[in-house]
Amino acid sequence: MAKVGRMKLGSQGLEVSQQGLGCMGMSAVYGPPKPEPDMVALIQHAVQSGVTFLDTADVYGPHTNEILIGKMGELKKLVEEGKIKYIGLSEASASTIRRAHAVHPITAVQIEWSLWTRDVEEEVIPSCRELGIGIVAYSPLGRGFFSSGSKLLDNLSQDDFRKALPRFQPENLESNKTIFERVNEMAAKKGCTPSQLALAWLHHQGNDVCPIPGTTKIENLNDNIGALSVKLTPQEMTELESFAAADVVKGGRYPDDLIPTWKNSDTPPLSSWKVV
Repeated sequence: MAKVGRMKLGSQGLEVSQQGLGCMGMSAVYGPPKPEPDMVALIQHAVQSGVTFLDTADVYGPHTNEILIGKMGELKKLVEEGKIKYIGLSEASASTIRRAHAVHPITAVQIEWSLWTRDVEEEVIPSCRELGIGIVAYSPLGRGFFSSGSKLLDNLSQDDFRKALPRFQPENLESNKTIFERVNEMAAKKGCTPSQLALAWLHHQGNDVCPIPGTTKIENLNDNIGALSVKLTPQEMTELESFAAADVVKGGRYPDDLIPTWKNSDTPPLSSWKVV
């Protein structure tokens, strides 16, 4: 991960407060890798716009995503500045977070959190806040669903892993598309895009939350940054949440046999560890 920071957003006069750029889709998972020159230009544009948090991982590609990010030259600066020295966790359960934090202070926990993925509010979010740990919300746009709704699937390549996700299967999508329609209607009334509205909902959760919407297009990046200026009343927050309540969303985050989540990935107890 690159640094988390806060700075003025140039000519727009907005403060980029805890919003990063998810870089996974540039190199993997969402179809084939995107053209490198375009992605380097996108990253440079993000940094110039005031985004100071680039989310990457060695598994993306694998390896190629971090090589791509490294071509900015920013990581070298961060090492020289002594800013890469913090520990974060991803998809960790509340118990794992507490165990890790007892060994060394955890700076941030990355977890999926969006209008239609809110189960983390039961244990993970309260635990992070009790311990003073920042929350990095990945897939804040529901893997692109809150940008274009069911039309998203029309443009996905055959190797895009979203095609395997339960919420995007025909039997669930027919019901889930109503969620997007309601969000889109509210966005139109507020004069913003549905993706900006979904991001604004997360920004209003607190200053300890940093959404990392991923994109491969500069225009989408600019749109995401614009979410910082969208204001929501408590009533609007409640209304948005009702659109995607747990009993409304059809399908799970992943197929049961695909990827472990924080619910089934507790660190084994120390008593079970074997010395090799």
